[in-house]
This record gives sequence, C-alpha cells and structure tokens, in this order.
Amino acid sequence: MSNSPQASVPVFKLYGETHPWPTPDLLHCESIPERSRLHDWHIRPHRHADLVHVLHIASGRVELELEGTQHALQGPLAIVVPAMSIHGFRFSQDIEGHIVTLAQPLAEQLGQQLEEQAKALRQANYFPLEPTAQADRLATLVAQIDAEYRRPAPGRDRMLGALVQALCVELARLAEPHGPATAEPRSRDRGHEHLAQYQTLIEAQYRHQPSVEQFAEWLGMSSAHLNALCRRLANRSALQLLHERLLLEAKRQLTYTNMTISQIADSLGFSEPAYFTRFFKRNTGLSPRDFRLRQHTEASPE
Repeated sequence: MSNSPQASVPVFKLYGETHPWPTPDLLHCESIPERSRLHDWHIRPHRHADLVHVLHIASGRVELELEGTQHALQGPLAIVVPAMSIHGFRFSQDIEGHIVTLAQPLAEQLGQQLEEQAKALRQANYFPLEPTAQADRLATLVAQIDAEYRRPAPGRDRMLGALVQALCVELARLAEPHGPATAEPRSRDRGHEHLAQYQTLIEAQYRHQPSVEQFAEWLGMSSAHLNALCRRLANRSALQLLHERLLLEAKRQLTYTNMTISQIADSLGFSEPAYFTRFFKRNTGLSPRDFRLRQHTEASPE
C-alpha cells in the first residue's frame, strides 16, 4: 500500500498548511487572497483526512486539480472538496472569494441533520454560477458566514450552524439539475471506508474514551491494522485522532460555555480534573483556565 500514488500526496491540517486546526470552532472561514498570496497563489495537490472545503469564487480565475483532472475555471463559481479528495489550486492574483472549511464533526452532524442533501459535501464537484437568484443567495450565505465567523456575538455558534446548513442545501440544489460537473469520482478503497467508519465511531463515542483496541474490535480489525491505516491516510495514529477530537471539544466548551473545569473533564470522560488539565496542557501548552482567559480576552471588544 505504501507504493500507492496517494502515499506521496501530503495530508494537510488546513488549506495549504500542516499546522494544527487553529480554532475552537467546527469551521474555519477566510478569504482566498489572504491565504493564497502566502503561497504565491499556488496550493499544490494535497488532501485532508478529516476536512471538507467549500470555496466560493466571486471573480478571478483558478486552475483546479481535482481527483487527477485539470479544470481552467472563471468565477463566479463554487467548488466542493470532500475529505480524502486530492486537490490543488493555482489562482489568479485578482482572485476574490472565500473558503469555508468544515471539520469532520460538523460534516457528521450535517449528514445526520440533512441526510440526502448532505451528499453534496461528499461529492468532489464544481458549479459555475450563472447570474441567478440562487447564485446571489449562495454569495450572501458565504458573506454572512464570513461576517459571523469574524466577530464574537451571542448565539454565534448556533448562527454559524444554521448558515452552514443553508449553504449545504444550496449546494445540494446546485447538484440536482445536471449532476456533478467534474469527472466521475475516484472509487474509495477499503482503507478510506474504514477511516471514515473510524471517524464516525470517534464522533459517537469520544466522550467515553474507548481504547484503540475497542475501536478496532468494533471495526472488525486488529489495533495494529487500525493504527497503520490511520498513519497511512491521516498521518496520525488512531489515538491521536481520538485525542484531537477530545481537544477540539474541550476548546469549544472552554470558549462557549460556563462549565467548570471539573464539569468539562467529567463530560469528556476524564476520571479526574487533574488528568484533563495535564492532557490539555500537554497538547496546547496552556492550562484549561489560561486558555479560557485568553479566549475571553481576545473576544472582548476593544
């Protein structure tokens, strides 16, 4: 398996980056120019084990590589890049638009909430946008997501969730009339299916902190096989993927709730608050208390 062409394709944590997920939110939103200019307007082919991209290009050109096919495209358009899809971009320097990145837990939630309409997030696709009311709604939704993401406000988490649901429905409507604009998607091998199943199990069980051996048993494989699969496709061990989900939820609760450190530790399956504090500090460099203070300080209006 290590000689597979995918083995040489880097796995990024975020658009163009190997750095950790930078936010306690389940999504990340930024303008395409602010990130792309740092990479000379060229994001080389890569994939994400547990992220979904939705790009809205208002104007400008992009050379899109998606699942081994090349496309020269002009805005306005929307692009959907599911987890594990190989993709790369070369943007024109006058590019205008945004990229919304959804973390795996949010993609899982949307799948449960929207069912069939969430399929739009699992299909590598692009949609040229003709001047229509639907295209205007899509552009407005992305602008609202960007505005809500950038400013602290009461109910921000719920508002972002509602806006992303609406975005997903609009993408599903775009996909309905003519089917995918891209070439037929690459068939997923058993490894990809097993990784997706493991991520779904993590989402369902992470608060109980099952052992890797228990996860492997549920998946019908050995723990060594599960670890090897995670390292090959996600560049992390099975335990690291579980810990990343725990850490993300801890950050969310420290940022958006008034739960005590002890309550958060208990809700995440830690037998003692001290164990949680050590886990959190080892992974972030901050104690839970210091992280919460920093988040609240950064969110305070000047």
